[in-house]
Amino acid sequence: MRKLLLLALVLTSATIFAQGTLTGTVIDSEMDGPLPGATVMVEGTNNGTTTDFDGNFSLNVDSNSGKVKVSFVGYTTKTLDFNLTNGTQNLGEIILNADAGALEEIVITSFSLAIDRKTPVAVSTIKAEEIELKLSNKEFPEILQSTPGIFVHKQGGGFGDAELRLRGFDSENVAVMINGVPVNDMENGNVYWSNWAGLSDVTQTMQVQRGLGASKVAVPSIGGTINIVTKSTDAEEGGSIFATTGNDGYQKYGGTVSTGLLDNGFAATVSLSKTTGNGYVDGTEFEGYSYFVNLAKKFNEDHELSFTAFGAPQEHGQRETSHLIETFRQSERGRKFNGDWGYLNGEVTHVQDNFYHKPQMSLNHYWDISDKTELSTALYASFGTGGGGGYDGAANLRSIDSPYRNGYLQPFNLDLVVDENVANGALGSETILYNSRNDHNWYGALSTLTTEITEDIDLLAGIDLRYYKGEHFQEVKNLLGGTYWLDDSNANNPVNVAQVGDKINYHNDGLVHWEGGFLQAEYSKDDLSAFISGAASNTSYKRIDYFNYLDSDNLQETDWVSFFAPSIKGGANYNINDTHNVFANIGYFERAPFFDQVFLNFVNDVNDEAENQKIFSTEIGYGIRSSKFRANLNIYRTSWQDKPFTQTIFDTESGENYTANILGVNALHQGIEFDFSFKPIDNLTINGMASIGDWKWDSNVQDVMIFDEEQNPILEEGIDLYLKDIPVGGSAQNTFALGGDYEVLPGTIIRANWNYVDKLYTQFDILGVSSGDDYEPWEIPSYGLLDAGLTHKFEFGGFEATLNGNVNNILDTEYVSFGFDGSNSNAETASVWYGFGRTYTVGMKINF
Repeated sequence: MRKLLLLALVLTSATIFAQGTLTGTVIDSEMDGPLPGATVMVEGTNNGTTTDFDGNFSLNVDSNSGKVKVSFVGYTTKTLDFNLTNGTQNLGEIILNADAGALEEIVITSFSLAIDRKTPVAVSTIKAEEIELKLSNKEFPEILQSTPGIFVHKQGGGFGDAELRLRGFDSENVAVMINGVPVNDMENGNVYWSNWAGLSDVTQTMQVQRGLGASKVAVPSIGGTINIVTKSTDAEEGGSIFATTGNDGYQKYGGTVSTGLLDNGFAATVSLSKTTGNGYVDGTEFEGYSYFVNLAKKFNEDHELSFTAFGAPQEHGQRETSHLIETFRQSERGRKFNGDWGYLNGEVTHVQDNFYHKPQMSLNHYWDISDKTELSTALYASFGTGGGGGYDGAANLRSIDSPYRNGYLQPFNLDLVVDENVANGALGSETILYNSRNDHNWYGALSTLTTEITEDIDLLAGIDLRYYKGEHFQEVKNLLGGTYWLDDSNANNPVNVAQVGDKINYHNDGLVHWEGGFLQAEYSKDDLSAFISGAASNTSYKRIDYFNYLDSDNLQETDWVSFFAPSIKGGANYNINDTHNVFANIGYFERAPFFDQVFLNFVNDVNDEAENQKIFSTEIGYGIRSSKFRANLNIYRTSWQDKPFTQTIFDTESGENYTANILGVNALHQGIEFDFSFKPIDNLTINGMASIGDWKWDSNVQDVMIFDEEQNPILEEGIDLYLKDIPVGGSAQNTFALGGDYEVLPGTIIRANWNYVDKLYTQFDILGVSSGDDYEPWEIPSYGLLDAGLTHKFEFGGFEATLNGNVNNILDTEYVSFGFDGSNSNAETASVWYGFGRTYTVGMKINF
């Protein structure tokens, strides 16, 4: 009872001593209009608020006089005195100017960010505070799950294994950029979020541009573009520390410290964190670290230099294998069941796991050439090391009735495998664990020149240069008690008596050169803004295979194979008045095929039929802005020709995963999206969205080959696939969200958010679409998830502190989050992954 009384006193203390109210309007000097989201704080306290859609604010204060600070990222902070008269004071219009004297990290990276009521694209922006308060122990891209067109699922549920899809397009067709630098894999276009598991700690802004996007580099984005801007060096000295705990042993702690901007123009910010846990799914234990360093120097009024380095080394167990629904129901572990781990000498051992470290470093230079011309340049490098685990050999570890399990659907008894290998003696191991490695070096340069042609027209030009080398191989991870592993995959060493660390099965390099450029004209006058942009890229591939070809064979290394891809896009936004605006955009672009579509079947044979993908996209939209309500409505249509992609197949009988390389299929994605934010009273905000899609395959394909995990074909010849009019699977075509934040007391906010998923199809079964009969993949049952949270800000020992708690899936809803179609296109034959049940986190942060 005493604890409850103490908590009540803490929560109500701010209102007991309230003296009056400050009001005012914050104005953006650059746009000559209101600045939503600006922070207004009473100096020396944790008492503050943010401006609404019209830049207005109302702040309760507990003193008749004092100082208030008004700030916004990229703008000069203003400090004003206040003296209450009759308990109120209106500070009038507070004009914030662009911070020309501060470090320009945000200027250098913001050339790919869209501006509300100016850039003619459908856009949603998530700020640092929302990520910090709402993400909890979810995966980083899940913060976007209430954004129109977005579908995120956790795949098997391992740490960092989440997959994001936008308007039905998977990650290879969504351009992801961090500080303006593209991070999609240069060979296959994928984004592996486990590489960026610590990015949420240092993100300043995360913006989703659906459709053509506003990117000013030669990056083709079919579904859209996600721009992540990390925190720049803080202009003020200080920092923070935090600690969070949650379900299943979740622990996260870390801190950030900044020198502030020193008199000599130098500043530095460092952030570190560690995350560990057992994982909600069995056998998905994880350990991850993240680091972020920013060093910046302002030399004079014209030159600034900034160096940024960040990374997130991690390792975690995975649930790679999907199973029948009946399998989960029969297992005593239910939806937590994982068939990809076991015990070895009494210790948890992951048969499937992932370990990776991909640090990224960039050096940004900002040059103010003249009053009308600016040049921003970024040189960057990334070095990836790591991969994922698996097994090879006689023991069938994936089958649900495997004799290596301790009872039905229990973890593997890997000691039994060890006994068999030991008994095999001089003949070596019959079964081993291996790592599939994918190491790479990536270097790039981005440079953009902006010049003012007239008072209303700007011209932008830029280059985008990249070099990438990826090394792919398997290596022996654990001989499981045996003395060696006999491998005959290497033509140069056909009798390879492999030990731990030796390469087996395959070893090849993929090299990629990219040269891109763009030219864009922008017009902005009064209520009309428009742009037209042309871009082109040249992508060149080379493959070197050390196993399938003798070292003396000239075919071991291919020539460069190049693809030239042009693009053009344009759009316009018209502000009808201060409340209403409309926009439209249109674009056509081509994109080079990916590496595996150029070199088919994991050999050096060049596919003469490989050709560019062709995409034509149109979109129209409408927006409304008022002091209490804002909303966006947009309609899109994207036609995609000659799409190549890789389809994963899981065989429930053998327990094996297979892949099919599919070329030259067409697709049509179209839909309507709506989102809104409503503030009926000052301390309540209601948000919602609806996204309704119609995505179908639009052609048939021939001669598709299927491969096992060792890259060997399982059929003697290709098969034909009858895909036309089949729904695109793997992403919910209809999504809905409704949520709200309510400030029950100053500094104390409760929130809830509901997300509903509908029209989610499994990925199609290769054999099911090869018969020519009418086929439709199984539609996963719709589901809704409710999350809730509470945040309380207070003073702690003279410091600003925040308590934060979240409960995800508070109703503990059981649902299938992803699936692969089975032989009969129904729930009985589909293999699936279940989503998480109820989870929670509680944490505290102290600013100093």
